Amino acid sequence: MYTTEEIQVFDHDWKSLAKGVAIPHGLYDLSLNVGYIQIGTSHDTGELACDSIRIRWQHYGLLDYGAASSILLLCDSGGSNSSRQYLFKQDLQALVNELGIEIRIAHYPPYTSKYNPIEHRLFPHLTRVCQGVIFDSVEMVKDLMAKAKTHTGLRVLTTVLERVYKTGRQVTENFKQTMEIVFDDYLPQWNYTAKPQRA
Repeated sequence: MYTTEEIQVFDHDWKSLAKGVAIPHGLYDLSLNVGYIQIGTSHDTGELACDSIRIRWQHYGLLDYGAASSILLLCDSGGSNSSRQYLFKQDLQALVNELGIEIRIAHYPPYTSKYNPIEHRLFPHLTRVCQGVIFDSVEMVKDLMAKAKTHTGLRVLTTVLERVYKTGRQVTENFKQTMEIVFDDYLPQWNYTAKPQRA
């Protein structure tokens, strides 16, 4: 928001002075040129990542790709959807069990996320609309990001997730023995498919 009035702010962000946090988690549909941003308000966890996938699939994916037998996600290797964390895989397994559709994950190796299409077709435009703005609410972040557009037709749909995501969770004892996650023969540390488990 532009203003001619002077706004006084601190020269650094201090978490102790903040009224809250805004953690954007993005998904980008290459074929439709649509970005889906879910803004978490607690912690960046695997559950937040999986909730983002769930919301995108239930509200938009089923309409756009109702006949699909699987979902392909290109992911970075770190953060809440880390390729090394079995906690993310456990949350992913719960998600595919709920949705009833397999999800194939292809992680970009460390230091190569710049090749992920979301990095140059969505995130720069979100940064542009937020540039120079002093955030005073999560709703403001949501509204700003929804305004991101390009001459090639990019649209951005935003949602705020107010669920409190717990940190410090552990993988259950027998998860690795019971999971239906199939690792690829080629680069299995980065490529795998989560299949729904039979009840």
